[in-house]
Amino acid sequence: MTRHELSELYFDWMYRLVCKKAGSYRRLFKQLHSIDFEYLIPMDGNRAEDGVDLRYRFGYENAYDDHTIARCLDDHPCSVLEMLIALAIRCEEHIMDDPDIGDRTYIWFWNMVQNLGLDFMSDSRYEPEYVAATIERFLNRDYGRNGTGGLFTVNNSRYDMRSMEIWYQMCAYLEDIV
Repeated sequence: MTRHELSELYFDWMYRLVCKKAGSYRRLFKQLHSIDFEYLIPMDGNRAEDGVDLRYRFGYENAYDDHTIARCLDDHPCSVLEMLIALAIRCEEHIMDDPDIGDRTYIWFWNMVQNLGLDFMSDSRYEPEYVAATIERFLNRDYGRNGTGGLFTVNNSRYDMRSMEIWYQMCAYLEDIV
């Protein structure tokens, strides 16, 4: 199997994990996967590590050994798409897991995409410049104090979401909605 073939299988696997909406969002996902997840707060490096670990989860679930994953997929930094999906998985599996409700990973993912303002970016409405500017704003933490325009909005937050690591933003958001 070539590097390109495995990369395409990995992308399709990620897409199927979280894209439960009507219509296609492949162009948005491709762009999010082409942008490196860069972070300003050192502890957000944990989110990047989770994104890289997503590659190995894919390998495990699809019977690819770690050597193949390292050789074919682990040759670049975590992408924004990988970080978002890995964070949605971590939210579901480590905090919000409820067997009576079922897997809501895709819901956590789309809540983040919606808060970024990208949920309407289906293939038929796709605007790459808008997506690039939105992700640049997110990565530079140039969004509202309460998180509007970032991944999580917390109404009446006592804290400036722009100065919080993403994990604590998510925890504040979950506390706000529960």
